[in-house]
Amino acid sequence: MKDDGYTSNHGYDYDLIVIGGGSGGLAASKEASSRGAKVAVLDYVTPSPQGTTWGLGGTCVNVGCIPKKLMHYGALVKESLILDAPRFGLNVDSKETKWGILRQNVQDHIMGLNFKYRVNLRENNVTYLNKLAKFIDKNTIEVTDRKGQKSTITSARFIVAVGGRPTPLSCPGAEHAISSDDIFSLKNDPGKVLCVGASYISLECAGFLAGLGYDATVAVRSILLRGFDRECSDLIGSYMEDHGVTFKKQVTVSKIEDISDNGAKKLQVTFSDDTVDVYDNVLVAVGRTGCTSNLGLENAGIKTLQKNSKIEATLEQTSTPNVYAIGDVMEGCPELTPVAIKAGQLLARRLFASCGQTLSKEPMDYKNVCTTVFTPLEYSCVGYSEEDAYATFGKTNVEVYHKSFIPLEWSLSEGRSSHQAFCKVIVNKDDDNKVLGIHYVGPNAGEVMQGYGVAIKTGKLTFQTIMDTVGIHPTTSEEIVTLSVTKSSGEDAAAGGC
Repeated sequence: MKDDGYTSNHGYDYDLIVIGGGSGGLAASKEASSRGAKVAVLDYVTPSPQGTTWGLGGTCVNVGCIPKKLMHYGALVKESLILDAPRFGLNVDSKETKWGILRQNVQDHIMGLNFKYRVNLRENNVTYLNKLAKFIDKNTIEVTDRKGQKSTITSARFIVAVGGRPTPLSCPGAEHAISSDDIFSLKNDPGKVLCVGASYISLECAGFLAGLGYDATVAVRSILLRGFDRECSDLIGSYMEDHGVTFKKQVTVSKIEDISDNGAKKLQVTFSDDTVDVYDNVLVAVGRTGCTSNLGLENAGIKTLQKNSKIEATLEQTSTPNVYAIGDVMEGCPELTPVAIKAGQLLARRLFASCGQTLSKEPMDYKNVCTTVFTPLEYSCVGYSEEDAYATFGKTNVEVYHKSFIPLEWSLSEGRSSHQAFCKVIVNKDDDNKVLGIHYVGPNAGEVMQGYGVAIKTGKLTFQTIMDTVGIHPTTSEEIVTLSVTKSSGEDAAAGGC
């Protein structure tokens, strides 16, 4: 990290200003304040094209992980009532989803978190400013409040943690579409929904909508979950198709027309294959763009990437040494909340030392980060995909241990009998069968993978260590420590019962 010229007697208003009140920004600001720095957080949410806005906490809390997981869980509950309850002797008559109740309860939970974050900042002596920031120079920003009143404040250092927003479509009528910024607070019943894109956001939204009983279609240009393990991604697609999601493959959206009549919203969509269909809502999830267009970064000597408006940084430091970037706005950073939090904390420790302490030198490690896709059939992974392992280490040097199995909680359900859960461990044969990647597709995927993530993070996990570990029975996680069938053997990977 380059010397950014910081001295304790700098003469600016603040030691650190964090632009963006999301998970990373909040973590960095509190950590810096705890080390004696005078810190301010600026957070201002520009409404989505459909007018949706929200409070402190960023994408994850307001329009991402939290509402997504709650609605996903709601869909799982309904699916269990329909598919599982009768087989367990439970009689559940109503299959209706009351969207208004679900939406309000989710939003109430989010508003409680917004309040908690404001209190948390005050308790940590961090100044919270609900204002829009724009750089005037590398040490000065102009801030604008909700009434349009402007003022300037200065700081020795800045952290840009503004995250990203959904990338819009470029076709005619794109302004009629909504995004993940809007779906969780949608006032009216979603109705028939087209989800555009095969990203995890698109599939998660289509999954919980279908699970809640709505007509959900996914428009796929090429493949599902690009960048993830292909075998696992295909299992998710197959499961979703059999559980109510329609896939319209090898197409893009050419045009969206508003054909609403008498107040009833209707959108006519023309696809690249010239087919046409009508939906109540079109949800676009084709990628995310860094939220930097109005930040005036050029005034601080910082250029953003043309392809996605993100900021290039080394060790979170931009081309202007006293300006740093963390989280989704930084090019190459995994778009995951815990990554932004950890990066913000570690950066603050490198920038500021507590009284009598030396500065930390610990950098953020972006490798081997666990992630979970909350589709109807959940998918969690850490490390290399099978394809990436082959490309990096050579196919002859890689072995894959795999297994298909029926989770115990599915065993009485006729509605799930055509699908199985799945796990695989990818190892490097040339390095004592060191584990390169672990993948799991099945119930409670995030909970299953977290502990394995700790093990692989050590950099010393071998397949033998996994085999030497005694599993917890009966669980799905134990399937990973009982793997024995390799792909190269050609043997059947289906598991038998105990």
